[in-house]
Amino acid sequence: MQESLEKIKIVIESKLVDRKIIVDKIEYVKENKYNFLKITLDKVGGLDLDQVAYATKIINPIIDEYDLIKEEYILDISSKERG
Repeated sequence: MQESLEKIKIVIESKLVDRKIIVDKIEYVKENKYNFLKITLDKVGGLDLDQVAYATKIINPIIDEYDLIKEEYILDISSKERG
């Protein structure tokens, strides 16, 4: 699974580099009865909602195209929390 997550991360970052958005963390976790593919994004100065929406439009087709995770899961894309 870790190899698949790394592959996904590399492809996503290559598509978001023009907006200087990076993948801070990508993980596949089970919570309650559901599987989640969690992708946390970051950018110098932080991300606003429009940038997360833009990234989501880029990420969704990549996840579908590569189809590296065969189980059903919920895709959860968010920005890194600022402290």
